[in-house]
Amino acid sequence: MGEKEHWCKSALWRDATHVPYIVVAPGIAKPGTVNSQPVSLVDTYPTLCDLAGIPKPEHLDGESVVPLLKDPSAKRDAAFISYGPENTAMQTERYRYIRYEDGSEELYDQQEDPHEWTNLSNNPEFAALKAQLKTQVLQFQSE
Repeated sequence: MGEKEHWCKSALWRDATHVPYIVVAPGIAKPGTVNSQPVSLVDTYPTLCDLAGIPKPEHLDGESVVPLLKDPSAKRDAAFISYGPENTAMQTERYRYIRYEDGSEELYDQQEDPHEWTNLSNNPEFAALKAQLKTQVLQFQSE
């Protein structure tokens, strides 16, 4: 509340959407292992299906995190978060790209700016990265 003069919880910034994601999976994951790859809460259902050894329904969104549990060095491309129509954030291991329904954009380097104070979306040094992330967000929205 109050961050960036925003007075409600409905925001796509990391501080508003970041939650701990803790999995206890004896025999699969080593206790105390930490993985910094992006995951989303929609990954929970497919993960539970994999852990239970049951087939995943075709309609599921998200991806199982079991590969990340089995191999802490495993990589993942991104996680997506949506709020309302066409307001989408994409989180990679390092960057967060946000595209709003009005076409405005935000891009943050989470390694250098973990609280997202400096919007890099208009910085020419990040134009290629922003274009790549934008393409992925638009594809996600169309699915």
